[in-house]
Amino acid sequence: MDEFDNTMIGRGRDAIEMIVDPGTFQENLIEGYSFDAEYGPGAVVGTAKMDGQDTTIIANDAQAFNERFPVVFGGVIGLEEGYKMATAVYRTMKADEAKPMSKKRPIVLIVDTPGNGPGKLEEICGMNKSTGAYQLALAEARKLGHPIVACVIGRAISGAFLCHGLQADHILALSKDFGTMIHVMPLTSIARITKMDIERLEELSTSNPVFAAGVDFFYKLGGVQEIINKLEDMRPVILKHIQEVYALKAAGKFEELGPWGRGLLGDKRGGRTHRLKAMAKMNEEFDAVADKYINA
Repeated sequence: MDEFDNTMIGRGRDAIEMIVDPGTFQENLIEGYSFDAEYGPGAVVGTAKMDGQDTTIIANDAQAFNERFPVVFGGVIGLEEGYKMATAVYRTMKADEAKPMSKKRPIVLIVDTPGNGPGKLEEICGMNKSTGAYQLALAEARKLGHPIVACVIGRAISGAFLCHGLQADHILALSKDFGTMIHVMPLTSIARITKMDIERLEELSTSNPVFAAGVDFFYKLGGVQEIINKLEDMRPVILKHIQEVYALKAAGKFEELGPWGRGLLGDKRGGRTHRLKAMAKMNEEFDAVADKYINA
């Protein structure tokens, strides 16, 4: 047995070869547009065939190190990586702009990132604009009809998951048996913000999906559409969800996809039972005073 059989952390490039048609991945090339291979080395972008169809692939390379931004290593999404990923999405939209929704090529995200580049230089240069651009690009592509499926193979943590994953139509994840980690914020940070005792948060994290981390809890929240239990199932499950997304968009059921769809799914699974009630209450209170502001 290979020593890496029990984890996919740090193996973004391996994951690409596992899911695409053999020998079809063309790195740094999308419909005639070439990317500088030295720019944003922590991001892997390109075109591959999946079941014979052109597909844009965007992944993390946790083995890469960005010499210009020393905090970008181990899968971190830095300033250059965010813009490179965003450009890959926009080039995909450009390539298919004249095609009907049913012919828009899929975008598959391979997610294995511990976070964004937290260095001072990145903050000064505007890293938040970079990751924001990527998040916006995915949202635009999703609304134009491109099926976007994210597959978490390792780590999906904090703001990096926000830009590289959470705008997808469907999110899949390898099971926790592979060491897969998903969480928005560590309990220590939640404690500082909420002023709750860490002991109480640790207690809540064993039963409450809002405070907990992990694939199973995110599944209950609706954040993960399907858990993949075998590596050989990654490809067929991704292909299945691409077709499901095509079908839902063709039927005009956009509300069942993306962030809104995950909220509905979380309510159905019993992980986000108060979300719709809170939204209904907010809408009720807004409607009661709207005329005082909108028509003033």
